[in-house]
Amino acid sequence: MNYIQIAKDVLYTEAKALELAAENIGNEFEKAVNLITPSEGKLIITGVGKSGLVGAKIAATLASTGTSSFFLHPTEAMHGDLGMIGKKDIVLAISYSGESEELIQILPHLKRFDIPLIAMAKNPNSTLAQYADIFFNIKVEKEACPLDTAPTSSTTLTMAMGDALAVALMKKRDFKKEDFASFHPGGSLGKQLFVKVDDLLRKDDLPIVSRETKLKDAIVVMSQGRLGNVIIIDENEKVIGLLSDGDLRRALMNENFSLDCSVESIATLNPKSLKNKNMLASDALEMIENYKIQLLLVLDEEEKLIGTLHIHDLIEAGIK
Repeated sequence: MNYIQIAKDVLYTEAKALELAAENIGNEFEKAVNLITPSEGKLIITGVGKSGLVGAKIAATLASTGTSSFFLHPTEAMHGDLGMIGKKDIVLAISYSGESEELIQILPHLKRFDIPLIAMAKNPNSTLAQYADIFFNIKVEKEACPLDTAPTSSTTLTMAMGDALAVALMKKRDFKKEDFASFHPGGSLGKQLFVKVDDLLRKDDLPIVSRETKLKDAIVVMSQGRLGNVIIIDENEKVIGLLSDGDLRRALMNENFSLDCSVESIATLNPKSLKNKNMLASDALEMIENYKIQLLLVLDEEEKLIGTLHIHDLIEAGIK
């Protein structure tokens, strides 16, 4: 049995479902965005079984991208949690058949309180669709399951529609990286979008020498500084160069090498630096990787040293 071909068939089948949905998406989607954006309440997602699992993911995505949202199981709603839905809230109900019994039971109660309802189902004539103010058709031609029964293509499409809605709402609200960071202060995402260069700067006991310093003395400072580099400044305390291990090794290959030469004579002049200490640390790491360096100098507007950012500090902080 060719399992690789089976995997390809599944992916092609689900990709086709997404492509057809993209071609057929209509005004209902825009209506949903315009309904949700000005709402002062929450967007509550509900569904049963696989639709419920997908709905929980959609709610999490919405909540992390600026739309106040949570998942409510319809059975729990019928046993007291219906009170969690406020008059200013909007409900997004998911049921592929549009006839899930537990979900259908709460619909009259939603209408009684005049709660706007967005529905995702395959049948525009289903009970769920008939109750809905806005209807998303998530019908697929074929499930990826060989029996055409297990929710596969349909759940993929449903999740993708939720992602599309979340992204459209982000665009509508002009949701930026900084906004995203405030929702993800921890974990790798938060570190990428929240930690600034200034948070990781080394500012104390830096290996700094003047331009007249002899190489042999600069090497001592390099060893004590534990950065593998020496920062060179001029008489006005402006950074003019950087001596690295690599510079030192290259100098050793010169037949005229002398430990009594000035450190400036073998250093890298005008080293890579940045003047925005509030830059995201993840962007600074990208600079370091693009320049193929280990140490980035952070300067003020007068070219004076504020601190150093070492690639090891970024990695240890979990910046990727």
